[in-house]
Amino acid sequence: MDLDLIINILISNWHIILFFFLVAILYSSVGFGGGSSYLAILALTGIIYTQIRSTALLCNIVVVIGNVFLFQKHKLYQWNKVLPLIIFSIPFSFLGGYLIISQTFFFILLGITLVFASITMWISKRKNSDEDNYENLSILKNSSYGGFIGFISGMVGIGGGIFLAPLLHITKWDNSKKIAATASIFILVNSISGLFGQYYNPDFSIDWNLTSFLLITVFIGGQIGSRISNRYFSSIQLKKATAILIAFVGLRILIKYLF
Repeated sequence: MDLDLIINILISNWHIILFFFLVAILYSSVGFGGGSSYLAILALTGIIYTQIRSTALLCNIVVVIGNVFLFQKHKLYQWNKVLPLIIFSIPFSFLGGYLIISQTFFFILLGITLVFASITMWISKRKNSDEDNYENLSILKNSSYGGFIGFISGMVGIGGGIFLAPLLHITKWDNSKKIAATASIFILVNSISGLFGQYYNPDFSIDWNLTSFLLITVFIGGQIGSRISNRYFSSIQLKKATAILIAFVGLRILIKYLF
């Protein structure tokens, strides 16, 4: 990549790069990858939809992989509960990414996903503590949750943590730290699986010139966010602001493609 091309990419896409950097910091500080916000940003740029999905998943992987190592270091994974969620999500995420879908269907599904994600983020206020009584969900329930969320995530191009975390809080699956850890590894394995599914999809495409800059950007942002955790950011304020943003984009997409 020559210098003139690098300068042209930076000048033409500085706003996208900046937004991705901020999203990576904010989301990684609370254990998420930011896939829904990456999709929302890219959906407004005019980039073709097949590139939107793959770019968002790659950025997800780069952001959450650092979180997964940190959570493992602090021994926050209870593997007998985590494995049923992720084992059954992997093949369904691959299948969702592999399916050939039209541009109209993708954007309608994306719009619905963003609106639904914004609602779950807005109403999710409760933090489970170590003193709460947790339910031991059956392997069948954990597998069903993981498989369904994985399938939708693969089709849309997200890791699924935005859906999984509120669900685990509502069902009193575990405390907030372990749910954040579980959401991170769920996002990682589903993003990888969904990306492989899309790679084998005949419609797969990606603009490596722009994506390379975005990956570097979110890697730096993710490293910053995973280390500052939520010391400087209120997770509730973050959820509220992000919920408004992705709701706006989701509704705008639905209005355009439905009406």
